[in-house]
Formats: sequence, C-alpha cells, structure tokens
Amino acid sequence: MPESSKIFTYAVDGLAYTVTVYEENGEFFADITVDEGAMDVNAIYFGDDDFSGSSESLSGPLNLNGASLDGEKVQWDEATQLSDPGLGPEGEDKETYLQTGDTMTVSLDIASLDEIDIFGIRATSTTNDAGSIKGVSGDPEEPEEPEEPEDPEDPTYEKVFFGEVFSESGDPLGGTFMLAEEPDPNPYSIPALPEGTEPTFDNYLSHFLSDDIGGDLSAAQSVVFYGTGADGAQEELFRIDAPEGGFQSADDLLAAYDDALDGAGDLAGHDLMAALSLDGHAEPGPEAGEDLELEDFDLA
Repeated sequence: MPESSKIFTYAVDGLAYTVTVYEENGEFFADITVDEGAMDVNAIYFGDDDFSGSSESLSGPLNLNGASLDGEKVQWDEATQLSDPGLGPEGEDKETYLQTGDTMTVSLDIASLDEIDIFGIRATSTTNDAGSIKGVSGDPEEPEEPEEPEDPEDPTYEKVFFGEVFSESGDPLGGTFMLAEEPDPNPYSIPALPEGTEPTFDNYLSHFLSDDIGGDLSAAQSVVFYGTGADGAQEELFRIDAPEGGFQSADDLLAAYDDALDGAGDLAGHDLMAALSLDGHAEPGPEAGEDLELEDFDLA
C-alpha cells in the first residue's frame, strides 16, 4: 500500500480523470486514471506552489503554454513526454491511450511529495469537444478557491497553408496546403492530417514537420489559416507573416501564433477566429478537396 499520497482531479464536459501521486518503498509514482471518456496522455507536467523562476516546457504540440491556476500563470518544475500526438497504427491499443476505468502508472524522479503541488496533463484524441486538453490541477488539500472558468478551447481550422510564394496581392502561389480531413477523391494528393487528429494548429505544425511531409519551416513566408465563413463558404481567417530571416524554429512560430490569439482577447472557437480575421488579411481562399485547382499553386 502507498505510504502517502496526493490526489489531483480534472473534469470538463466529456472527460474526467484522477491523478494519484504517491510514495511506495522509497520510490514515487503517479497513477493516471480516466473516470469518464478517453484521452491519449502525451505529456505530464508538475511543480510546487512557488511559481518563481523559469518554467520547463516541451516543444511543439506538447507544450502547456498559457496554463494557469486560480488566475495565476503556472511555473512548471518538470515536464516529461510520454508519447507523440495521434493514435497512429496502434489505434485505441496505444499504451498511452486511456479509456474509462483505465489506469497508467508513471515513475516520478522526485525526492519528496512536497515537490508536487500542481499537476498538468497535455493530452490529445480526447472525448471533450475540443479534442485535446491542457489540464491543470491543484492539490485538493489546499484551501478551496472559487472555480475558475475553463480555459478557452484551442481553435480548429479546416485548412492551413504554409506559404512560400505569394502574389503581389497576397494570393497563395507556392507552398504546402494541409487539410483537416483528406477528401475522397483526392486527385492532387493534397496532404491532410492523419485520420482522427484534431485540426488544431499544434497538430498541423507537427504533421508539417514530420517525416511524412518533411516541411521546411525556414522557407515559409506566411502561414495562412482557413475556416468556414458566415455564408458557409471556406475563407481565409487570418495569417501570420514570418519575421525578417524567417521562422527559426517551431517554437518561434508557436510563440507568434500564441501572440496572435492573445491579441484577439478572451474568445474561443469561431468567435476568436472572427476577431483575428479583422487584421485585413481575410480574403476568400480556394475551397478544400476537389475545388482546389492545380494551376493555382504549387503543391509540396
């Protein structure tokens, strides 16, 4: 039996889990149990209640940027990757994919339970509406604070263009279009996210840089985001222009993306996308799938 423990809980519509952190025979572990729904646990984060100093982070879609607890930004002491996003060929048999009643045990490199007052989970392929979470939980032994509103869901996009060449008017000419879902038929072999992947920008960027696509981020002049407009047609929502010298890393681009979202205020989903589209770049883009004409742009 565990000698001592701390319990963290997290719940949103469609997903709930419990994390029990404990010491047993001089070693420390975390039991992650899904109480409702399912999730693919890609990374864990933890720290004490002192939020000073630099924060540990994982790059790309495994980051927990913007995490807060009781209105205060969290500073993480440790961050550990457990798996890559996406269920892949293993599907629901993937080791880190947990469904209701499943428990996964993770060994922790700590010397005392006092090192953990805050616990975070970065998960994808989740059963909440957003399809992913940046879950943050405080120690329930602390005095209860008024419940904070749930963090806005990560926006999703129907298509993202990693543009290398644009016309003088800003129309896309060369680069890589990527779709949320592969059309059938797909005569021009337009890249799409792996089946079942939530179309967040983290996931688009991760797939663009994967061996399957082999994208060159340094060549991108602008990244253009597409969604459904008020009339139901697909249109450009906003774009992020590369700085002089281009994007140096995925983290640089994600930071610029976070800045763009922060600048739109505390909005979520298509309301946030509508606010971003006011930047003057919102021009109708080519439709997904078979409506895309080969002569309009260069495909990667």
